[in-house]
Amino acid sequence: MHAMVLRQLRTPLEWTELPDRQPGPGEIRVHVSACGVCRTDLHVVDGELPHPQVPIIPGHEIVGRIELLGTGVEGLAVGQRVGIPWLGHTCGVCPYCAEQRENLCDRPLFTGYTRDGGFATAVIADARFAFPLGEVGADVALAPLLCAGLIGWRSLAIAGPGRKIGLYGFGAAAHIVAQVARWQGRSVFAFTRPADAPTQAFARSLGAAWAGGSDQMPPEALDAAIIFATAGDLVPLALKAVRKGGRVVCAGIHMSDLPGFPYRLLWEERQLVSVANLTRQDGLDFLGLAPRMGIVMKTTSYPLMNANQALADLRAGRFEGAAVLVP
Repeated sequence: MHAMVLRQLRTPLEWTELPDRQPGPGEIRVHVSACGVCRTDLHVVDGELPHPQVPIIPGHEIVGRIELLGTGVEGLAVGQRVGIPWLGHTCGVCPYCAEQRENLCDRPLFTGYTRDGGFATAVIADARFAFPLGEVGADVALAPLLCAGLIGWRSLAIAGPGRKIGLYGFGAAAHIVAQVARWQGRSVFAFTRPADAPTQAFARSLGAAWAGGSDQMPPEALDAAIIFATAGDLVPLALKAVRKGGRVVCAGIHMSDLPGFPYRLLWEERQLVSVANLTRQDGLDFLGLAPRMGIVMKTTSYPLMNANQALADLRAGRFEGAAVLVP
């Protein structure tokens, strides 16, 4: 197999040939056909997440077909197309797992962060955390659903049933969530970098009722806002934009420090909450509905060996939608 390996934090990934790996009990080996490039991959490479482990193969929006089954694997078959997400393993016995809150597991493993991921031609995965994808849709288009889509889906659920939803940061996750929210009959208000006219036009093309800079207030008070951008400075702005009793959801795994802000922005029962990871039920629910939603994925494909360029383009915001590596 070949992989793009992170050997030292804050350095480029290295194209590496590795021995073929064998799945252990309860595991599968998947031939990777596409792997999305997520902002979390940047946080891994930049050492912004706690307890970094190197060397590591990043990548956690994986689509591929099963090559080998480890002992004890049931319900999956060789040749079946599956998706492998960020949450790659949970202990199953901690209080959070016992309460059906496995996204908060005390001893989790994360694909592309604490276990090798999909910037490779093959990956070993816990069979319990591999989602059957069926045969509808192209591999490249499906890959971003495995994180940008899933975390967006969970964020939208936590935002509540409000009809007016603000999305701060209109990248891979937001451009999926905007379409999901419209499918649900909600109105979407998109917030981009100030004066980013192309991204604002992109948001409107996906059905946004309004699009403007993050330094602007929406034309009407929001029921909820989801922050996908990693800038903590957006939190006070989002709190100011939501109505009394509204909710602001921080959807990123990493965010810069929040600035001080007046208590009056939080008063009147506004809520500020975060989203952590996902559960397998999130995956089953979202991926089961996704074919009916008519989601149009905007993707830019890169050969696997060009992963460093994809990461650089993501960092600089050089494309709309999502980047996807193709071995």
